[in-house]
Amino acid sequence: MMIDAALREREANGHPIRVGMVGAGATGRAIALQLGTPVPGIRLVAIANRTPAHGERAFREAGLEDWVRAETTGRAEAAITAGRRVLTEDPFVLTSCDAVDLIVEVTGTVEAAAHVVLSAFAGGKHVVAVNAELDSLLGPILKARADEAGVVFTNTDGDEPGVAMTLFRYLRTLGLRPVAAGNLKGILDYYRTPETQRAFAEKYDQDVRKVTSFADSTKLSMEATVLANATGFHVGRRGMYGPACADVKEMASLLPASQMLETGLVDFALGAAPHTGAFVIVHEESPLKQAQLEYYKLGGGPFYVFYTPYHLPHIQIASTIGRAVIHRDPTVTPIAGSVCEVVTVAKRDLKAGECLDGIGGFCAYGLIDNAAAARAASALPIGLSEGCVLRRGVPKDAVVSFDDVESPPGRLVESLWQEQLTLWPPAPRGAAHA
Repeated sequence: MMIDAALREREANGHPIRVGMVGAGATGRAIALQLGTPVPGIRLVAIANRTPAHGERAFREAGLEDWVRAETTGRAEAAITAGRRVLTEDPFVLTSCDAVDLIVEVTGTVEAAAHVVLSAFAGGKHVVAVNAELDSLLGPILKARADEAGVVFTNTDGDEPGVAMTLFRYLRTLGLRPVAAGNLKGILDYYRTPETQRAFAEKYDQDVRKVTSFADSTKLSMEATVLANATGFHVGRRGMYGPACADVKEMASLLPASQMLETGLVDFALGAAPHTGAFVIVHEESPLKQAQLEYYKLGGGPFYVFYTPYHLPHIQIASTIGRAVIHRDPTVTPIAGSVCEVVTVAKRDLKAGECLDGIGGFCAYGLIDNAAAARAASALPIGLSEGCVLRRGVPKDAVVSFDDVESPPGRLVESLWQEQLTLWPPAPRGAAHA
C-alpha cells in the first residue's frame, strides 16, 4: 500500500503513528507546527526538551494546548493513552514509553543525541535523525545497532540528503544510472563565526552556532557525508569541487566525468538556480536514448541533471515517518561503513592549550573527505572536536589530527566511533580519491 493511503487508513482506524520529538529549537518547532495540522495518520504526542519553555512554545505555536508535564515513563504513557500530549525535560521518558512508536531526534547535538538514539533502539523505537551532526559521524554504527534491534534508523526527507536520496532512488527505479548527487548552496565562507552570524541568527530566531555551521561549509560537508554513506559515492577532492554556476543544469558539464563514472561523486552547486533543493546526475551511453532525452529538453548528454527545486524538512518529514513505521523503509541511511568523513580544519592559527569549541564555533570548520584519506592523515572528525585541547599549534586551514589534541575522556561518541572503525576498517588510500 502506498504511504499516503496507508496513513489515511491508520487515521480512519484511529491508530496513528505516535511520535515523540527530542529537541524544540527552530527546526523542532517547525516540525511540531506541521505535525500539529495534524498530518493524516501521524500524531505528535510528546516533546522532550531540556528547557521546558521551548517545548511549551513548540506546542503553543502548533496550536496544541492539551498537554501535561510528565517526568516518569508511567505518567507519560498514561497521559498519551488518555489522549493527551506530554512535555518532559527527560528524553529517556520518551525512549522507554510504550505509547511512543518513533522518536524524531532534532537536537543537533552529538554526545547527547547518541545516548538518546541508543536508548530509543533499546525501547524498540524507530528513529528519524534530523541531525546531520550525529549521522555524518556515527551513521554506520547506529544503522548497525538499529538493525540488531529490529528498528529503522534514517535521516529525513526534506533535508538535502533525503531529498537527493529520494530522487536518486526514483531514478534508479527507472533504470537510469546515477553518477553524482548533491546540494545547491547559496553562500560559502569558511571563516564565518558566531560573531559574524549573530545578527542573522537573531533576525530569524535561529541558534547562532547552527547558522554559523550553515555558512562555513560544515553543515554542507556533513550533509554530503550522509549522502555519500547512503549512495557509496566519493568526493573528488577534500571539500568537494562546488563549481559556481547560474543554473543547476550546468552541473552536467562541471564535474570530472572520469570521477563520476569511476566512483560516483557527491558535490554541490554554488549560487545556482533554483537556489534550493538537491540534484542527481545520471549517465546515459546509448545514442538512441540520448536522442530521446534531448527531445525532452534534457540536453545532449551523456550526463543529465535531474533536480528537486525545494527542501522542506518540517513538511517532508511526514513521508519519512510513514515509510519508517509502515514499510520499515529508511529514507536515507548508510549502506555499510563510512565512505566519507568530515574532518576538522583550523579557521585561524590555533595555539597549544586552546580548547576546540566544536561545530559552528570560532576555532574550526568541517570539510568532507574520503574516509581512506581522512584515516591516512589521522584527521580529527569535526563531530569529535568539541572539548579537545590542543597539544601544539595548528596553522590556519590545516587539518587538525588526533596527534594534535588531547580528547575528553569517557565520551560515548568516541567509543562508538572506534567501534565503527573496527567493524569497517578504512580502505587502502589508493581506493579513494584524496
